[in-house]
Amino acid sequence: MAFASSTRSAYKEGPPTVSNPVIVAIDGPSGTGKSSTSKAVAARLGLSYLDTGAQYRAMTWWMLSNGVDVDDSAAVATAAEKPVIISGTDPSGPSITVDGVDASGPIRTQEVTGAVSSVSAVPEVRTRLVELQRSAASGAPAGIVVEGRDIGTTVLPDATLKIFLTASPEARAARRGGELTAAGNTVDLAATQAALVRRDAADSGRKTSPLTKAEDAVEVDTSDLTLDQVIDRIVALIGEKRDAS
Repeated sequence: MAFASSTRSAYKEGPPTVSNPVIVAIDGPSGTGKSSTSKAVAARLGLSYLDTGAQYRAMTWWMLSNGVDVDDSAAVATAAEKPVIISGTDPSGPSITVDGVDASGPIRTQEVTGAVSSVSAVPEVRTRLVELQRSAASGAPAGIVVEGRDIGTTVLPDATLKIFLTASPEARAARRGGELTAAGNTVDLAATQAALVRRDAADSGRKTSPLTKAEDAVEVDTSDLTLDQVIDRIVALIGEKRDAS
């Protein structure tokens, strides 16, 4: 099931001051609405936005494009420092380039999707990309919304607010299926759901920075919520944190 639509007008609030930037970590498995939610929250509050999953996909695409065996962790580790990955942080038009080439389309192929868990499990890859992610967060004047799988636990453990999005397997498969259909792919929902379950197992079971909920994260189940309802919930939580500080 895709996020239901809403005609609610956008909530307006000025960006945080430069002296008090807001860092929001949004984690969770695929299909929970992380990207749509994170971009919208960032846009509404005047914050920067970073999709860390796109960085891992970019690294994976580079490996595949350059003949690196993605199942050979030693080979992946050796090559991890080579690609130049640059992420744009404008929530209205996030971008990602690899060695100066726009990679926003190529990183979403099924070939990359099938290989990204193997590449992202390599410690040297995570070390390299975590450095980029922390640099992006520290360089955002008003603050940033960072989405991924280990943001609240590993990348930004001191984030202002940590959110862990969840959703039922059926809702997640429907959302991912909708994304694939929109991209022109033929979708088997049962196969899509099975692939998500396998990805969850791989990401949760890896030794380095596994997918897990931070102890101080707020869990939000998006299964039966509209996108606006999820955004409102997170914006309200950010407001509570800012008021408390």
